[in-house]
Amino acid sequence: MDTLRILVTDDEREMRRAVERALQNYTVHLPEVDQEVGFVVEQAESGEQALERIAVQSPDILLLDHKMGGMTGLEVLDRLRADECDILTVMITAYASLETAVTATKQGAFDFIAKPFTPKELKDTLRKATLHLISQRQARRLAQEKRQVRFQFISVLAHELKAPLGAVEGYLKILRDPGMRSSAGSVDQMVERCLVRCEGMRKLIYDLLDLTRIESGLKQRDLAEVDLAEVARASIDTVQPDAAARHIEVALHADGPVVLSADRSELEIMVNNLVTNAVKYNRDNGRVDVTCSVDGEDTLIAVADTGIGMTAEETGRLFQEFVRIKNRKTKNILGSGLGLSTVKKLAALYSGSVSVDSEPDVGTTFTVRLNRR
Repeated sequence: MDTLRILVTDDEREMRRAVERALQNYTVHLPEVDQEVGFVVEQAESGEQALERIAVQSPDILLLDHKMGGMTGLEVLDRLRADECDILTVMITAYASLETAVTATKQGAFDFIAKPFTPKELKDTLRKATLHLISQRQARRLAQEKRQVRFQFISVLAHELKAPLGAVEGYLKILRDPGMRSSAGSVDQMVERCLVRCEGMRKLIYDLLDLTRIESGLKQRDLAEVDLAEVARASIDTVQPDAAARHIEVALHADGPVVLSADRSELEIMVNNLVTNAVKYNRDNGRVDVTCSVDGEDTLIAVADTGIGMTAEETGRLFQEFVRIKNRKTKNILGSGLGLSTVKKLAALYSGSVSVDSEPDVGTTFTVRLNRR
């Protein structure tokens, strides 16, 4: 439970004590923001004393009397606004008028309560103020988190593009040397390396486009009855040349059609990512088994390989944007680090999930579970 500090500022001692008694052991349940809030009440007998206390430790909510000896409540509000204090203020006054309320609001007061008021009226006003305060803070925190995520995202993206661009630029500068052009073998090798790097950047861009379309909600979904086994078969055909070059056998296991209501392009993205990774991170002369099955209301696709595998610590970092397992076994394997995070987000669209089971130097199995309806 969160606790908010309230500073009651009033030149009437009994009024301050009455507010403190009314709020003693009082808590507010806010289902709108999933919060339970309690209060600690402090007192100030003048505007000057309130400002002194605020300078030492700022309260969350200020209950501020309008007419006091010395500074008025409006003068205190004016000072708080000038100092840009992050305090939610509720005016308390026996001289309630529309003009005073408008002036107080313009100077930053959130609400207005007139004397005499009942404990219930005070609590109702405080509940409204607390909800507003918590909602504002959550909104600011969310905005800050979004800015931080965006900064991290752009930083990682820049890093992922900088390396291949630097490599291509380096090869091209070498090729500008007339002496290099006489060696056809060296030229062909550098051109091939440039093409590989360009292909890696192209995949990064495509994966990034897939991810942003999903997260933005702008991707048009075309739901229909789709055979998952057919999608898996097409994906296997796509990776067959790379698998054959390394003598990796890729097999599909499905007892007939495995049909679910889905967007075919989304299934293709998921299956292509998993099957491509199974070949890419496999060992030569290895094997990939793709299994499509039905489990009650769910459709499952499991992709198992006999590749390099991962430790428990490594698998725990999967499914996040730009996360790639980097070690001596994977240092020469290109990838965007976006594929598995995309698979996870797509699975969530089907009330589903993706899990991984892996053992170093033995292999890895990814299992995607999708609701069929």
